[in-house]
Amino acid sequence: MTLRIGCIADDFTGGTDVAAAFRRAGLRTALVFGTPDDATALPPDCDAAVVALKSRSTPAGDAVADSLAAQRWLRVKGAAQVYFKYCSTFDSTPQGNIGPVTDALMDAAGATVTLHCPASPPNGRTVYQGHLFVHGQLLSDSPLRHHPLNPMTDSAIVRLLSAQTHHKVALIDWATVRRGVDAVRDAVAAHRQTGVRHIIADALTDDDLAVLGAAAFELPVVAGAAGLAEGLGHAYPAGGPAAAEPLSRGGRAAVLAGSCSARTLEQIAQFYAAGLPSLHLDVLAAATGRDVTGEAMAWYDEQDPDRPVLIYASASPEELAAVQAQLGVNEAAAQVEELLGTLASHLVERGVRQLLVAGGETSGAVTTALGVRAVLVGEEADPGVPWTYAATKNGDLALMLKSGNFGAPDLFTRALAATAEDTE
Repeated sequence: MTLRIGCIADDFTGGTDVAAAFRRAGLRTALVFGTPDDATALPPDCDAAVVALKSRSTPAGDAVADSLAAQRWLRVKGAAQVYFKYCSTFDSTPQGNIGPVTDALMDAAGATVTLHCPASPPNGRTVYQGHLFVHGQLLSDSPLRHHPLNPMTDSAIVRLLSAQTHHKVALIDWATVRRGVDAVRDAVAAHRQTGVRHIIADALTDDDLAVLGAAAFELPVVAGAAGLAEGLGHAYPAGGPAAAEPLSRGGRAAVLAGSCSARTLEQIAQFYAAGLPSLHLDVLAAATGRDVTGEAMAWYDEQDPDRPVLIYASASPEELAAVQAQLGVNEAAAQVEELLGTLASHLVERGVRQLLVAGGETSGAVTTALGVRAVLVGEEADPGVPWTYAATKNGDLALMLKSGNFGAPDLFTRALAATAEDTE
């Protein structure tokens, strides 16, 4: 089967989110971690392939180079269309990386215009009059304004993207989207005639995103969050029953959390309230050279193997600020990634076969530490939060990579309880 569509995601949990969207659209989907090379293989019979990079917060030049390398690999695998997936909160700085990467992908594909939409209605992200809303709040009024790496203090997507590109940016409003596919195609053509290269589209519902996806079907490069990817995926012929086959999972379970998002903190609190074993990592102690990893594994070895455990470095905004004040933002993040990546390796060596990871940077550290390059995407526990399946040197592994803001408050307990029931 020929690969139908390729996708480049700017972080690992974003890659998981968009891969789940393609699977919901009926496409058998593979997820590849990191820039692929000639030796990187896909699972058989894939309709869609997602390359998940760690390019959201890297220097723009590095993000562009990695994205172009991924685009070349996807072309070799047969993908004629490329989707650039970024965060549904348009997570970026005034310098990028969304604009520079999109421009580079378009240049390489010979594209003259592209359609953007960061809406993801199941996760509370909508776009109206070019402004991004999070659960009914303007982005700039939401908790994302306190993001530790990229605080989002503006909600106007046209203005945000215009600061990141030298090309013209324009809007297709919701009234046009509601008129249907032909109206959107006509609007795209009209904008192209006036020299517009980047078009932001409003979307309030999944039906709006289906319209946009159908209208963008013939564009060489399309960009946005997972919602538009699913709309685009529905424009392709379905991959058949194999795309939705359930995959088995079982064995000892653990959660590793590095995200400091409000939703992840709720999920940690829910896990703790359920009376399940939880351990908070002392990042400052680790920075002084204390063997925090060894202490964590000694704690783990004392736990009941039939109960899932949680090990986390997540912290409240006040606690995070205190750590960053002592270590610096980059060093604090690097310390967390090092801790959780190392712990993931030790846990899998000790027999963990179901691993739930919270946070984009944490997910990148974990998959790198485990040497996981490609996974097959399975069923979702919550919108945008699927189980994936990989082979490791220690055996098969069910891996859930959760964006910090995604999932219901009871996700940790529910997802792992469900897997325990599956093995009974």
